[in-house]
Amino acid sequence: MRRGKSRLARWLGREDGFMTIEFAIWMPLFMMILYATIELGIITMRHAMLERGLDMAVRDLRLSTGAPPQYSDLRQSICDNAAIIPDCTNALKLEMVPNDMRAWQSLPDKPDCVDRSEEVNPLREWTPGKSNELMLLRACLKFAPLTPASWLGQNMASDASGDVALVVSSAFVQEP
Repeated sequence: MRRGKSRLARWLGREDGFMTIEFAIWMPLFMMILYATIELGIITMRHAMLERGLDMAVRDLRLSTGAPPQYSDLRQSICDNAAIIPDCTNALKLEMVPNDMRAWQSLPDKPDCVDRSEEVNPLREWTPGKSNELMLLRACLKFAPLTPASWLGQNMASDASGDVALVVSSAFVQEP
C-alpha cells in the first residue's frame, strides 16, 4: 500500500506533459477562431466582388446606347466583372423593377434568389423599363459556406440546400 502511495504521489508530482493538457483545451478554440476568420474573409471578398461586378455592369448599362438590357447579358457582365466568384452564372439571380420617384416603392424584403433544392425557380420580376425611367436592380448570389458546421456557418441564414445568400442592389436611369 505504501509503495502504491509513493508511486501515485510521484506520478501526480511529475510535470512532463502538462502543456499537452493546455493544448488540448485551447486548440479547438483557436481553430474555431481561425476557421471563422477565413470564412468571414471569403464572404467579405465575395460580397465586395459581387458589388463591384454589379456596379461595373450598371455603369456599362448607363453608358450604352439605350437598348433595354437582356437578363442573360447583364448576368454574364456581372459575372465577368466579379472574377473570383465560383459558378457565378448558375448561382446568380437578378431582379429589375421600374420605379417612380414620386411614388416610391421599395423592392420586396425577401430577395429573389436561386434555390438549388427546388427544380424550377422562375424570375420574380424582370422589366427592362422605358426611356428615362428609374430602375432598381438587385442581385442575389447563393454559395455554400466553407465550414457550415462552424459557429459562423450555423448563424448565417441558409436555405434547404444549405446555401447562403449575398445580396447587393443598385439603381440607374434607363437612357433614351
